[in-house]
Amino acid sequence: MMVGVKAFLGQYISPDKKLITSIKNITGFFPHNLRIYKIALTHKTASAEIKEGVYDSNERLEFLGDAILGGVIADFLYKKFPFKDEGFLTKLRSRIVSRENLNKVSIKFGLNEMIDYHFQNRNIIAKSMNGDALEAFIGAIYLDRGFETCKQFIIHQIIKNHIDLDLLEVTDKDFKSQLVEWTQRHKKKFEYKVIAEHGKAYDKYYDVQLFIDEEPQTIGKGKNKKSAEQAAAEAFLKENT
Repeated sequence: MMVGVKAFLGQYISPDKKLITSIKNITGFFPHNLRIYKIALTHKTASAEIKEGVYDSNERLEFLGDAILGGVIADFLYKKFPFKDEGFLTKLRSRIVSRENLNKVSIKFGLNEMIDYHFQNRNIIAKSMNGDALEAFIGAIYLDRGFETCKQFIIHQIIKNHIDLDLLEVTDKDFKSQLVEWTQRHKKKFEYKVIAEHGKAYDKYYDVQLFIDEEPQTIGKGKNKKSAEQAAAEAFLKENT
């Protein structure tokens, strides 16, 4: 077996050997199409422009991987919890695929050390970059090995090895939903307002401020408006509950 491994790796130059070994350690198999994994690990800031406005980055693979991940998890939860209602299944799936959770899994796999990127606002973008890369990596597995292999990777390597379903069942990280409940209990009105945008198109993040009864409250920062709203809601709830 070792002879076969050496022969396989012998086809590649040193940097590729390291990447191939890492992919094998994460997935349990050697990649057929190494290039697709390289794209999955390329952030837009490190990508080349193929044509005007189109970059050779992991964004398209992220889109694909996100859809596959959501579908596989929905199927898994539907079968695992035959007597739970739609609301329970939806919330649990949302917690599994939350950016915070996917970031943690990505780091456990070591993908954070493999991503090719180049940007200045590292602390802001890093909040979602690792999870985005994991979704793109899933998309790469699907294109390289097919749906069944991709499904088994998600179930065994992600859900069973790195997701604590029991903990997620009793943990609610949807701070925007919690804020809705808080304002309803206290008979308050709320809204979010974008107060600033920073960076270029490929390296942008937002400052969003929460207002309660038109009074300014906490400010959240994020790669997109939704994540910034979540951050603002979380900060407010920590101060007021």
